[in-house]
Amino acid sequence: MSWELNNEKPIYVQLMDYIMLSIISGRYSAGDKLPPVRELAQMASVNPNTMQKALSELENTGLIFSNRTSGRFVTDDTDLINRCRKNLAAEYCNDFFEKLKSLGLTQDEINALIDDCRHTSS
Repeated sequence: MSWELNNEKPIYVQLMDYIMLSIISGRYSAGDKLPPVRELAQMASVNPNTMQKALSELENTGLIFSNRTSGRFVTDDTDLINRCRKNLAAEYCNDFFEKLKSLGLTQDEINALIDDCRHTSS
């Protein structure tokens, strides 16, 4: 995954999304230590203060936590990680269906399209 940042929403929110996706997709596993703020900021080509804000906000979600002397870590709470994964998947599904509906497709047409795609990818 690459740090593809844009002007659609605040940079720190995009950084949070990227790190959260890295956690729920397994790039960072439960209990893993995250790279230091400066290293993450350099990887994303952002100001360390912006990265710090993103990480602080992620701490508020419980996905990561700080150990004052050792850095930041991914939570050991695999149930929380799985809930986040499921919530994000539901969000993607909702966006997908809204886009299909905006094309003027009926629910029956959407269902048929999904069935066609399912059979094609098998």
